[in-house]
Amino acid sequence: EVQLQASGGGLVQPVGSLSLSCTTSGFTFDDYAIAWFRQAPGKEREWVSCISTTDSRTWYSDALKGRFTGSRDNAKSTVYLQMNNLKPEDTAVYFCAASDNRRQPPRPCDKDYGMDYWGKGTQVTVSS
Repeated sequence: EVQLQASGGGLVQPVGSLSLSCTTSGFTFDDYAIAWFRQAPGKEREWVSCISTTDSRTWYSDALKGRFTGSRDNAKSTVYLQMNNLKPEDTAVYFCAASDNRRQPPRPCDKDYGMDYWGKGTQVTVSS
C-alpha cells in the first residue's frame, strides 16, 4: 500500500520556522520525485517545491524561493521542507506527493496532474 504522510505542522509566530517531513512507503522511493503543495482556506492548491530523484535538485515556487529549502533522505524514504521566515500568508495545509520519474514523456513536478500519489496534509498556521 502506497503511503505518504506529511508531518511537522503546527502553530508558529511570524518570522518563525518549521520543518515538515514527508515519510513514504509502498513504492520505490528512488524512482519518484517528491513535491510539496499547499492549500490555504478558500484558495486553490498551490505548488511549493519539488525535489528530484537522484541528485536532489530542488525547484521552488518563485514566491517562496529563499525561505523554503527542500531535502531528501533516500535511506529513510523521507523528504523534508525547511520553512524559515514564515508569514501569515503561508498558513495552509501542506501536502506531499510523488511523481514517477520513469514516465515518458516526463510529467511536470509542479502540477497536480503530474503526481501519482498524494498524502494527507499537515496544517501550518502562522499567527501571532
